[in-house]
Amino acid sequence: MLFFTRWKAAAILLTALVVCLFAVPNFFPESVVQHWPNWAQRHIVLGLDLQGGSSLLMQVDTNSVRKERLQALDEDVLRVLREARIPFTGRAVRGDHVEVHITRPTDLDNAMSKLSALSQPMSGFLGTTGQRDVDVSENGGLITLTPTEPAITERIRQAVDQSIEIIQRRVNELGLVEPSIQREGVDRILVQVPGLQDPTRLKEILGKTAKLDFRMVDSSMTPEQAAASHPPEDSEILDGQHPGEKFLIEKRVLVSGGDLVDAQAGFDQQTNQPVVNFRFNSSGAQKFAAATQANVGKPFAIVLDNKVISAPVIREPILGGQGQISGNFTVQSANDLAILLRAGALPAPLTIVEERTVGPGLGQDSINAGEHAAYAGAALVIIFMLVTYGLFGLFANIAVTINVAMIFGVLSFLGATLTLPGIAGIVLTVGIAVDSNVLIYERIREEVRAGRSAINAIDAGFSRALATILDSNITTFIAAAVLFYIGSGPVRGFAVTLGVGILTTLFTAFTLTRLIVAYWVRMWRPRTVPI
Repeated sequence: MLFFTRWKAAAILLTALVVCLFAVPNFFPESVVQHWPNWAQRHIVLGLDLQGGSSLLMQVDTNSVRKERLQALDEDVLRVLREARIPFTGRAVRGDHVEVHITRPTDLDNAMSKLSALSQPMSGFLGTTGQRDVDVSENGGLITLTPTEPAITERIRQAVDQSIEIIQRRVNELGLVEPSIQREGVDRILVQVPGLQDPTRLKEILGKTAKLDFRMVDSSMTPEQAAASHPPEDSEILDGQHPGEKFLIEKRVLVSGGDLVDAQAGFDQQTNQPVVNFRFNSSGAQKFAAATQANVGKPFAIVLDNKVISAPVIREPILGGQGQISGNFTVQSANDLAILLRAGALPAPLTIVEERTVGPGLGQDSINAGEHAAYAGAALVIIFMLVTYGLFGLFANIAVTINVAMIFGVLSFLGATLTLPGIAGIVLTVGIAVDSNVLIYERIREEVRAGRSAINAIDAGFSRALATILDSNITTFIAAAVLFYIGSGPVRGFAVTLGVGILTTLFTAFTLTRLIVAYWVRMWRPRTVPI
């Protein structure tokens, strides 16, 4: 256990040195680090509780997810029955299901067969689960299609995952530094932006769904006539940008915002007003060209989040796949709309259920408190080890110091966020690292009492303490992994630093401390153990 080849000793020292070097950028100002190579610019990000900033807890509108699923199912029912040429009446969304009445009894079996195909098996981790996403039933010619709860839950999960990606893109477009975006529970998303003291614009950007559609204006009647009687089945009344402004818009979407590949704020060359210039992909360009060719002279609507922001008349076919959105924008609102369109539309609206702003003064107080606790804890540990174990206590203190430096190096390499509980995890790691050395040294003492020579006692102490140290650290690491998996925010920060600290502790206890002791034994050939 005490024999190290030259290459093995060099590998241990080189590993410790390289990992520790990753912590170096944390001790230099950002203005200095920016001039370093990209690989050397990794550093630890201070969390919200350490540098201040804004925190938003947002919830996905699950009712909107359910409504959208029912609307999609309703459209599928209409499509399937029309393709099969099956006459029907009374198609409608009622409560949590879609129902349709088949006119002729002779068509009932065919309709059930066609509509049952809309129900798909749900997949799980190991394949299909046996459940289906839609329950289809029939009673007296009335067919009812009901999305199942597991299917709705899966849709909500997908909506949260997609929302996290879109929020990430939107926050990055704003140029905010080191945001933290993560799931909270089933339908919530936590957005933390360290250093941001005024979250007003962030809330405006994240709170908008940004669902963009291009549709035709229904000119068969005025919006007032439609409101007084009843709008056509395939049209709906939408609000405009100005108070009291109404439009009768066809429900059929010509081109959706999903076909956009770019959107940039700019200025109209004739009016010099802020506008948003957009560009479609090839599929969207073809659909937009076909729609404008077929509707020259007719007005079409640009609809954002079910609100008409512009309704120009198509003067000539637009064949280049590019267009312009104008609508009394300011420079910032045009830029914000371009950000939203580039990032994509949220699958469901988000509502803010909790908002917190931490001032930089409070964050600095947290840093000071954490530093004082860390210094006090480290000083007590160092003194205890020196008093109890003498020279070997010095070896342990050297190893623990390198251990802490390696923790900061690993966290810097990962770009991890350090929170106040994370500092607590580092302090706890110091205790765990010292505990490993204590187990080794006490085992050496037992071997000395048993009559072994100094070198044999040291060798046996390292060998026989291995199993105990591994057991204690592995169980602690499992606890840290569970905390990371089920926890969130500060709890995860604690789990990360604790987990990283355990790994570095195992490295320093069984390689670095042993290497130091091995070289001391080789140089001094002791007859007694100075513990």
